Amino acid sequence: MSARIVVLSKPGCHLCEDAFGDVARIADDVGVTWTKRDISNDTELMAQWAEYVPVILVDDEVHGWFRVDEQRLRAALAHDHDVRSRSSRGG
Repeated sequence: MSARIVVLSKPGCHLCEDAFGDVARIADDVGVTWTKRDISNDTELMAQWAEYVPVILVDDEVHGWFRVDEQRLRAALAHDHDVRSRSSRGG
C-alpha cells in the first residue's frame, strides 16, 4: 500500500522540516501513512516544484505547497476516507 501523503522536498529546505513534523503528527492522528520524497535528483520534478517545496500530495494529487494547512489537510483526509468507505460498501 502506498502512502496517502507524500511531501516533496529538497535538501536545505527549512520549510520542509516544518512540514515533516506537521504531516507526521496529522497522519498519526488520522491513522494514515506518509512519506517524504527528495526531488533533488529528479530533473523533471525539480523543474516543476523546486521553487515550491515542500509540496504536499494527498492520494497523488497536489494538495498544497510551502506550509501545511492543518485544517485543510485533515478535511481532505477525512473527506477521502468517507468517499472510500461509501464506495467499499457499494454506494
